[in-house]
Amino acid sequence: MKILVDADSCPVPARELVLRAAARTKTAAVFAANRAIPGIGGPWARMLLCPPGEGTADDELVKLAGPGDLALTRDIPLARRLLEAGAEVLDDRGRIFTRDTIGEFLSLRNFTLNLAENGCDFERSPGYGKKELRAFAGSFDRLLTKLRKAPP
Repeated sequence: MKILVDADSCPVPARELVLRAAARTKTAAVFAANRAIPGIGGPWARMLLCPPGEGTADDELVKLAGPGDLALTRDIPLARRLLEAGAEVLDDRGRIFTRDTIGEFLSLRNFTLNLAENGCDFERSPGYGKKELRAFAGSFDRLLTKLRKAPP
């Protein structure tokens, strides 16, 4: 089991929570991005610096993903690919993506992008505060506990 993090868009508080959980549970955590993210390191966490280019970090995460892994991303198309690889997936706000729900999330994402491309102004994701971190922490802890208890 490993924790895979799409580090480009992961808020600092969520990243710090993952780092603490990885150390506490002695679970390998891989943070993938096209740029170095400060503060990642230690015996249970590593920074995977990916080549420049659209989707290279995503591709690396998918290559690493498999059944029993826990992945963190807010990129819904990437979430779908990680689910197809067998990983459990959630975003930094605690939403858990499943094979049953990913289609709905993807449809909503595409609808929202279409609105934006056609000039409809809307509010993007609200800031990341205590409420969002609490929701993430709860979902992350439940999935991590479930995966750690699962037979190998």
